[in-house]
Amino acid sequence: MTFTEKALAVIQSIPEGKVMTYGSVAAAAGSPRGARQVVRVLHSLSDKEGLPWHRVVNREGRISLERGRGYELQKALLEDEGVVFGLTERIDLDTYLWQPSTSA
Repeated sequence: MTFTEKALAVIQSIPEGKVMTYGSVAAAAGSPRGARQVVRVLHSLSDKEGLPWHRVVNREGRISLERGRGYELQKALLEDEGVVFGLTERIDLDTYLWQPSTSA
């Protein structure tokens, strides 16, 4: 199975109301240093594969998209799932980070 296939499986398995970081998706897919590849997978395959792209955030628990370029949509989708943002627009990763039980 390729890294892309593994990353797709990991992203598809993130449950509602939880998030993963780009790096944690990469690590679960077998490439701990592949965070940028996860960005590429999300950018190129989210629509085609119906990925829950909004559940992937940066390592600080923040949305990486710029305001006016998807930020508001991602935040709204996460809030609809019960994810709470702090005053500094961060997600508490201790609360919302999902760790898959096994690698994809």
